[in-house]
Amino acid sequence: MSSFVDFQNEIYLSGLAGIVPALPMTAAGLEEKAREVLDPAAFAYVAGSASTERTAHANLSAFERYRLLPRVLRGATGPGARDLSVDVLGTRLAAPILTAPIGVLGLLHERGETLVAEVTRELGIGMCLSTAASSTIEEVGARAGDWWYQLYWPNDMELARSFVERAEKSGAKAIVVTADTPSLGWRPRDLQLGHLPFLQGKGIANYLSDPVFRAKLSAPPEESEEAMRAAVLTWIGLFGNHGLRPADIARLRDWTELPIAVKGVLHPDDARQVVDAGADAVVVSNHGGRQVDGAVGALDALPTIVATVGDRADVLFDSGIRTGSDVMIALSLGAKAVLYGRPWAYGLGLAGADGVRHALRCLLADFDAAMGLSGCTCLHDLSRTMISTYRV
Repeated sequence: MSSFVDFQNEIYLSGLAGIVPALPMTAAGLEEKAREVLDPAAFAYVAGSASTERTAHANLSAFERYRLLPRVLRGATGPGARDLSVDVLGTRLAAPILTAPIGVLGLLHERGETLVAEVTRELGIGMCLSTAASSTIEEVGARAGDWWYQLYWPNDMELARSFVERAEKSGAKAIVVTADTPSLGWRPRDLQLGHLPFLQGKGIANYLSDPVFRAKLSAPPEESEEAMRAAVLTWIGLFGNHGLRPADIARLRDWTELPIAVKGVLHPDDARQVVDAGADAVVVSNHGGRQVDGAVGALDALPTIVATVGDRADVLFDSGIRTGSDVMIALSLGAKAVLYGRPWAYGLGLAGADGVRHALRCLLADFDAAMGLSGCTCLHDLSRTMISTYRV
């Protein structure tokens, strides 16, 4: 049974001794603190979105169009009253939350992804590891609990298969194919600083450690600066795959017995095609607004995707989650679980594992409290009957 909300009791009791939280309690507060403290290039990489950033704002404002309809007198509060656990893609989680696959966490902390792996294991929630990680698949797999591997499908089938096989061997419980990034979006914050970390050899640890990739190099990248530059140039030629099609999901199905999710789906026809091709889940997402400026807010796309494929596949949600009530709204609209991104990344940059833990515990406690105060004892209580539409 849930005890995430006990975090608030810890804080109030510490307050009696004059101890207050070292980090902000809200997602917006963590972002503002990170803006003040982090290296400008690191902050811009995490915070930035495509072009005018309208889509990133749309992800947040979409939640303003919905309001919860709490129920009362249902015995949903008190010790042991709520069970927030869920089974999704064969993974049992203590709450329907996974960390989103954010790349290049080495910009924020030298142990980036491995710290996230350890904290999510401790909390009993999921982690989705980015291909563009600063730590290798094997390093994360050795420290993680329940984790999935996010695949940026390279322009080389043998290399793509190697990534998948390494993830499966290292204990990943699902493969998440990101379909909305055959190339990078127009990101003015990074462009203004002339900063793309991959060109500095950052965020390509899974390439540099892969036998298929290394076989393409004339010298080991660790041998010299010149060899590393050659490795980066090789990476440039392999990142992204403009030729990827739904049929490749069927190809992936032949490569692995792990469940497959396709991330970056907004259009119902795309959802239908990838499920027809063998995907077990779709992740409704616009990449946090980082790819197509002016795209629909992810939450606005969710109900239609659920209506289209929700009877045949799990539907997950990503892009815009900031509070516990946001989680409730997404689940009430049909999502099985949500992926949560930027706030814990800011926490990582501010205070390492403690910062990740703080950000995640804030979301989990907020979600737990909102569930109880809305009369919900388990996730099955969440449905469209919990939602009222509201026009701003």
